[in-house]
Amino acid sequence: MKISCLLGSPRQNSNSAAIAARFCETAMSLGATVETTVLNQLSYRGCQGCMSCKTDSDKCVQKDDLAEVLESLITADVIVMATPVYCSDVPGHFKCFLDRTFSYMKPDYRMTSSPSRLPLGKKLVLIITQGAPAEELFADIPQRYTAFLRRSMGFGDTCVIRGIGVGAGATVGVSDQYLKEADEIARSIVK
Repeated sequence: MKISCLLGSPRQNSNSAAIAARFCETAMSLGATVETTVLNQLSYRGCQGCMSCKTDSDKCVQKDDLAEVLESLITADVIVMATPVYCSDVPGHFKCFLDRTFSYMKPDYRMTSSPSRLPLGKKLVLIITQGAPAEELFADIPQRYTAFLRRSMGFGDTCVIRGIGVGAGATVGVSDQYLKEADEIARSIVK
């Protein structure tokens, strides 16, 4: 089983990365191969709205560091996306990555029940952390992005780990609860 892990925090040792690392460590111990990408270390731009991926090409035509990452997701069985909440949403470079996944959508994506160019049924693990301890704050973020990713990329099984009240003040402080959840989800996916 091939797992692609995308880390969306601008901080190298972030809370979302710590949870993703636990998931990946467990998955590797069960025989999976894992490729981890720190999005903040890449040089890329968001979608330019050129529509070339709908007219001239079946993939994004931008030639930057994200091109190889987008290509690698095609062969992954499981995609892990880990990101914090910044200013009431995901960080900008993570959103730029998500915008570039527009290239996975077929030209007739609005009118078909199968809009994604990716093979259907890939598994998604979405990890979202927030320093705010109130569960109702930012509850829309995992719902919104899960719905988008399932529709646009054709994900099948989707697991969400929502780390609430972790690492307030830019410290890494993930409770065992979230690490255990990551471990259990990895065990359920990589059997």
